[in-house]
Amino acid sequence: MRLSQMLFVTLRDDPADAEIPSHKLLVRAGYIRRIGSGIYAYLPLMWRVLQKISQIVREEMNATGAMECLLPQLQPAELWKESGRWDTYTKAEGIMFSLVDRREQNLALGPTHEEVITTIARDTIRSYRQLPVHLYQIQTKFRDEIRPRFGLMRSREFIMKDGYSFHTDEESLKKTYQDMYSAYSNMLRRCALQFRAVEADSGAIGGAGSTEFMVLAEAGEDQVLYTDDGNYAANVEKAVSLPDDAETSNFITYEKRETPNTETIEKLCKILDCSPTQVVKNVLYQAVYDNGANVLILVSIRGDQDVNEVKLYNELTKLASTYKANTIIALEVPSPEAQEKWTAKALPLGYIAPDIGDDYIKPSKQIHPKFLRLVDKTAVDLKNFVTGANESGYHVLGANWGEHFKLPEIVVDIRTARIGDRACHNPEQTLKSARGIEVGHIFQLGSKYSQAMGATYTTEQGKDKPLEMGCYGVGVSRIAQAAVEQSYDKDGIIWPVAIAPYHAIVTIPNIKDAQQVEVAEKLYTELNQAGIETVLDDRSERAGAKFKDADLIGIPYRIVTGRAIAEGKVEVVERKSSESYEIAIDEVVSILKQKIKDQLSVLME
Repeated sequence: MRLSQMLFVTLRDDPADAEIPSHKLLVRAGYIRRIGSGIYAYLPLMWRVLQKISQIVREEMNATGAMECLLPQLQPAELWKESGRWDTYTKAEGIMFSLVDRREQNLALGPTHEEVITTIARDTIRSYRQLPVHLYQIQTKFRDEIRPRFGLMRSREFIMKDGYSFHTDEESLKKTYQDMYSAYSNMLRRCALQFRAVEADSGAIGGAGSTEFMVLAEAGEDQVLYTDDGNYAANVEKAVSLPDDAETSNFITYEKRETPNTETIEKLCKILDCSPTQVVKNVLYQAVYDNGANVLILVSIRGDQDVNEVKLYNELTKLASTYKANTIIALEVPSPEAQEKWTAKALPLGYIAPDIGDDYIKPSKQIHPKFLRLVDKTAVDLKNFVTGANESGYHVLGANWGEHFKLPEIVVDIRTARIGDRACHNPEQTLKSARGIEVGHIFQLGSKYSQAMGATYTTEQGKDKPLEMGCYGVGVSRIAQAAVEQSYDKDGIIWPVAIAPYHAIVTIPNIKDAQQVEVAEKLYTELNQAGIETVLDDRSERAGAKFKDADLIGIPYRIVTGRAIAEGKVEVVERKSSESYEIAIDEVVSILKQKIKDQLSVLME
């Protein structure tokens, strides 16, 4: 391809809406163009990158025996109502585009395809002899992001590989899950990305277990906690750890004490001269379930710890059936306005005790009449602790479970793991932190969707059983931008050879110089014939502008037909190292071919 014939426009200045380097560079280098909020066009250079990533993904998926297909982007609402996720995706998370057609039928633009693929399995899989089955697709997905940002990282339309497998049992599912773990690791290695596979929360997808694949980058929205021994890594939403040991309490006698203006743990510990590890704080939440039920939750947790609201959400979701509901559509600390709707009397905020009375809740059909009381494991073994007295300006000291307060029946691990905490698998290891960009996520779904949608198979014994299911997603367009976020400098993008739009760019400093043009045309033809994907910069631009553009777009090798051709040589510049050297014209093809081969072979190991 010749740049003079390509739709190729670079920008000098950063786009006003771009916040992170990769977003700025992809727009400036002419890879993507913003069409609307969270909506981007992939221009020719970007499309070549996406095709290369897609091919790597396709090769690794096919190597596992998975079969490629293509599923509809328009999905009937009835399927999502069958699985119980329609309200979750249109109301709770609200990330699904929904529409009504001319027949007044509700439809959705697919953010994911569990419902569609489960319907296909229900209609086509009859016997254990047909299993396991693993299908995947590479397709555009749609999500109505509340705040689209960071270019392709959090856009409303993106390219994704999503795959789904069906099995007779958990053992078969786990085998495919491990195959996908290996395949995803291979994909990212072949794209020359530094990454970590981490334990993750399953979120709205659901299922028993999941692993996220994080490309390490400072601009990552996710925090990864890991240990140096390589035996543990998890998203902070999922991470578990051992907190510091609680200090021994000095309050050996139970008493109520005036503690004015101590609404925070810090103020309380200062006035009592105690450690926050000796305090039980009681945090109030309000959950709204999909059937309209409002439930008030009181979480008792050690004073130096924070509630992990993702873990809390998951625990409350498990309890949904208790309130004749399927899922939660909202979870928050109730605002003063929200409190006015359900409180029968003023709450002693900042001074709440674990046994605050249910009579604080105003009788109402929408509000559950009793607090749901949970206690985090960090608070269970505390002795002679400090906590609220259910009276503004007062706390109790020297309190104990079973003596002064009833220990809540529901004991949970909902604390937020922190940097420096001891690791559960080895207390000698401490948690460290890195920022990551989630580019892939694999799930063991089990029978969540097959049971809800009636997808069964007949066993060898002639019995009907729900299918075991897994799902596996990787963001193709997100990988492309993550690669830029991980590899750039002050001059522009530095693409890895494996996914660069072209391997080399031949630059003619002066197109009026017949000899420069002749040598450039010769190399351009020979390089492409040798399988080295090459673009020719034959534009009527100044040499300096061409060099700047070559650095900006990040092609791995730049070949300059400048003054050295008088000696039968050309200048070759490696984008990654900025190293420059002269090579005999007749040796350019063989040398570059070997360099590219060596770089790709390392990634395949």
